[in-house]
This record gives sequence, C-alpha cells and structure tokens, in this order.
Amino acid sequence: MFEKILIANRGEIACRVIKSAQRMGIKTVAVYSDADKNAVHVHMADESVCIGPAPAAQSYLLADKIIDACKQTGAQAVHPGYGFLSENVEFYKALKKQKIAFIGPGELAIASMGDKMASKKLAMEAGVNVVPGHDELIKDVKHAVQVAKEIGYPVMIKASAGGGGKGMRVAHNEQECKSGFERAKNEALSSFGDDRILMEKFIEQPRHIEIQIIADSQGNVVYLNERECSIQRRHQKIIEEAPSPFLDKATRKSMGEQAVALAKAVKYRSAGTVEFIVDAKRNFYFLEMNTRLQVEHPVTEMITGLDLVELMIKVAAGEELTLTQKDVKIDGWAIETRIYVEDPVRGFLPSIGRLTSYLPPATSDHVRVDTGVIEGGEVSIHYDPMIAKLITHGKDRA
Repeated sequence: MFEKILIANRGEIACRVIKSAQRMGIKTVAVYSDADKNAVHVHMADESVCIGPAPAAQSYLLADKIIDACKQTGAQAVHPGYGFLSENVEFYKALKKQKIAFIGPGELAIASMGDKMASKKLAMEAGVNVVPGHDELIKDVKHAVQVAKEIGYPVMIKASAGGGGKGMRVAHNEQECKSGFERAKNEALSSFGDDRILMEKFIEQPRHIEIQIIADSQGNVVYLNERECSIQRRHQKIIEEAPSPFLDKATRKSMGEQAVALAKAVKYRSAGTVEFIVDAKRNFYFLEMNTRLQVEHPVTEMITGLDLVELMIKVAAGEELTLTQKDVKIDGWAIETRIYVEDPVRGFLPSIGRLTSYLPPATSDHVRVDTGVIEGGEVSIHYDPMIAKLITHGKDRA
C-alpha cells in the first residue's frame, strides 16, 4: 500500500480524497496555485506544494509541476480527482515514466474512451447496445444532410471529443441540420480544439442513466448499480439520484453487465462510469464512459456503503477486489443537487459573484456539511456523505 499520495486537484474533491486517505493511514500532499494558498484542502493535507500562478493553465494543468511536487515530497501516487488532468493520457504516461502510480485506469481505457468514435466502436465490439447512427465522421454540411436523411429525423449532431453538452445540437429538419452542424463544429473547436463531428438518432423522451463500476488489475469488475441524472439544464446535470426510479431489476442487471463487458474490453482498472441513454420502453444505448471519479459519486456511496476513493487507492496499489457482484446491495435512496448561480434579469445566464451569506442545512446522521473560510471571506463548502453513511452503520472511522 502507498505511504503517501498527492492529490492533483483542489476544492471539494481534493478534500474528499484527503479524508479517505487519512482514514486509511496514508499521508497526503496537496498542491495549490497562488490563488488557493489558504484553501481548505491545503490545510487538511499533511504537506502542501505551490505549483504556480492562479491560472490553471499555469499550475493545475501542468504535468511537470505535479511530477516535481511528487519528487519533492516523495509521493508514490497521484489521485487526479475530476477535471484538470484526470483523463489526460499524456499525464498518465508521464507519471508512469517516473514510476509514480496513477490512481485511475490505464492508457488503453483513457485513450479509447476519451474519443466518442473510438469508444462507440469498442462498445459495439464488446456487445454493448449503441444508438443507431453513422459509423464515420461527418465531413461537411452536404454530408450531414445526406446522413440525417438516411438515419431519419430527429438526429443528434455532436462533437467526437469532449462532453458536458458542448458541441451538441438536435436537428428536426434539413435547415436545423445545416445550422446545427456548423454550430456544433465551431463550438467543438473552441471548447476542445477538435472539430470532428458525429451524428446519430436522437432518442425522444430520453432518460440519462449511468452505471458505476469498479475494477482491479486482476480482471475483476463489479457494477455498483446506477445513478439517474435525467433532470438537466443546458446539458448539465442538476439532480443525481440513486437508485433510478425508472429502472426495474432486469434492466439494471442488463445495463450493469454491459458496463462490465465494456470495462473488460479496455482492460479497465479503477472506478469508472458508463453512461447510457434510456428510452420510454427501457431500451438503453451507450453514450460514453468517464474514466475517472465523477462529481456525483457520493450518491452511489450512500446506497452501497462503499468508499469509492478507498477502492480506487487499493486497486491502484495492486490489491485485488474482495467485493463480488452478489455483495453489492441497494440500501435506501440518495439525491445530490447542484446549485446554479444565474441572473434572472439577463435571461437566467450564468452569473458568478461573491457569496456573502450562507445558511447550511441541518446536519444529522445522514448529512454532514463542513465549511471553511478562505481568502477574501469566501466560503468553501465540503460535504462528506461517506462519513455520514459510515456513521449510520455504526462504523465511523473519521
């Protein structure tokens, strides 16, 4: 097992990883930019290293800075959290070259699942249901119109790279197809530096349901049930809940088994999420695989009683899963919501401002909220559902 790990992230997720590591008796190293020198995660960790100026491009996104911090502190492994370098295959390779463990999946999984075209082909080969559509990239507007007619409207035009709803347009006719193709292409280029476009059938009355998996280096893969995130705004998830109120046992089992099949096809190791779109008749189709811990992982932890971060660390250290599929249960219901800051006067556009007052929810055995004051009087909110779950079951190790 590792004696010391570095968390290549900041904020809530850095605090979340630090808590699990501390419960495991592992020393932690926090990295921070000049702007985050007084952030909560910096004070929680056993050690901290400044890695550059405030802009992420000059600090958190520089692999060399992270590796230097590992060498400086003797950290044996890196947990990337989510965002930043968490799905960057070059970062994985740079760590491997320095013999520093990456607490996440391997090169094949990161590279193949990070591209929608490659991941769709691999999913098909693994026997996973995929959305009907065109198997190649869309060349231009003329090609887009031709393919849309073959598939049948409505169609989904979307970027091959990236995610988060960027580079996505729904077209119900030829005019929308032409304009949607151009807009998706431009948005994909500006957001991801990659303007490759795909097209597939748009599933009407869809539900967005994802399967959480955990896998080790010995080839064992277990699915940890589902999370539903159908309530969205601008293609961004608002409400996450587990289990889904829509799935039945048979569909859950089938989706889980297909997620496991895909994970095995890419020799997956670590925690990961296979996302599906599900129609009104419970037919489901593969969307993408996220090769990292997700923001919404706590709701899975709440209903299973499992610490996903702890499991990630253990399998990264080479340990075999002691968990089998029959051990995975559903205990209760969990919901996570995201807070949106918008300006109603300007058509509810996103509006970033300073938090001047904050009233936390009442804490109980099922909810724990930690708050900490950071530089400038702003408040950082940290919610640890894993501790709440462990307390509920009389196993508080905090």
